[in-house]
Amino acid sequence: MTERGDSSGELFPERERAPVSLARRLRPERLDQYVGQQHILAEGKLLRRAIESDRLFSIILYGPPGSGKTSLGHVVARSTESALVMLNAVEAGVSDLRRAIREAALRRPRRTILFIDEVHRFNKAQQDVLLGPLEDDVVTMIGATVENPFFYLNQAVLSRVKVFEFGPLSDEEVRTILERALADSARGLGDYTIDIAEEAVVHLAANSLGDARRALAALELAVLSTPPDRNGVIRIGLPAATECLAKRVVRYDRDGDAHYDVASAFIKSIRGSQPDAALHWMARMMAGGEDPRFIVRRLVIAASEDIGLADPRALEVATSAAKAVEMLGMPEAKYALAEAAIYLATAPKSRTCADAIARAMEDVESGEAFEVPDHLRDASYRGASRLGHGAGYEMPGSEAEGRAQHYLPEERAYYRPGDDGYEREVRRRLDRWDAASTTARTDNDR
Repeated sequence: MTERGDSSGELFPERERAPVSLARRLRPERLDQYVGQQHILAEGKLLRRAIESDRLFSIILYGPPGSGKTSLGHVVARSTESALVMLNAVEAGVSDLRRAIREAALRRPRRTILFIDEVHRFNKAQQDVLLGPLEDDVVTMIGATVENPFFYLNQAVLSRVKVFEFGPLSDEEVRTILERALADSARGLGDYTIDIAEEAVVHLAANSLGDARRALAALELAVLSTPPDRNGVIRIGLPAATECLAKRVVRYDRDGDAHYDVASAFIKSIRGSQPDAALHWMARMMAGGEDPRFIVRRLVIAASEDIGLADPRALEVATSAAKAVEMLGMPEAKYALAEAAIYLATAPKSRTCADAIARAMEDVESGEAFEVPDHLRDASYRGASRLGHGAGYEMPGSEAEGRAQHYLPEERAYYRPGDDGYEREVRRRLDRWDAASTTARTDNDR
């Protein structure tokens, strides 16, 4: 646990014995130095006003790595007149948390800001310890997390904080930070004579996944590992930048919200008839190590829910892909998955089947569970005829005759064929049978 009661020093000063990385040295000290997250930190925004007026309320900062969550905590550390206590949820136990809260109570009326990094790591017992102090304003919490707090924090904690979602930094924002690092002599690399190619800067900014920490680490490595030429100039071209920026890591957590977001994008791309988008999101899941059975289940669902009878082959293709996944495994199964995703995305769409079963389920669940009419009851066992079961049932000699009989006590229209793909034929068929059955009933009435 780290405590600070003034406006100087680093956010985690006890760790300063180790060499300080460029990313940490370059952390902003004031809001006007902060880059990114303008949707919540632009002039006039609630969070900015709260920080500038030193009236910060309990918040959760949620977003991807390197997007500026800890940097914002650093800004608060520099600007607040409150006591500031830092905990890392990976290292802190219940006893550390209770001690921080007990000491905060002794400081009152002076306010204590409790910065908790990786707050999603707190278990239920640790989260419960926070409830009273947050409710009674003993501490003002700043929680930082890369995981969706709505998945990891209980509702009691969430009801006492405001969640701000951070997004990845844009290429331009990452570039601004890189250029600041190159120019800053006090905290950055300004003391070096560096000639960095434009394409190298573009590569670092574009391939850091919006992670400023990653981009700065690559830049620092490139500078420190490149010997100066005979004129003392460190020249960094695209090859050096590419080498120092580790292989682009796909941001995908099978147990986190990226799992649900990417899967949602995949399904919606298929539904929106966008095969290229569907392939991208599916590749994202594959690269992230997603279980291929999860992917193929989404395909089967899409085939039956979003395509249905507009193209009955879609379900065949999806279930064939499921069989291929079981037979082949990865990586070979990716071809069958790709074929299925493209087929489904380019197939005509219809939700009439999904809507039909939804209407039927709604009727049944609301109490419209009809008794089976006598003429439809099972008459295959001895004594059934004595109960009247099967009496009046006529084996249809044609589809029209079948349509002429009643199979529900009251008429229902659950399934309503659409006008896309194969359903046009289904509609024509049903209309033809209905016309023939009407004619047959009229002839019988004569």
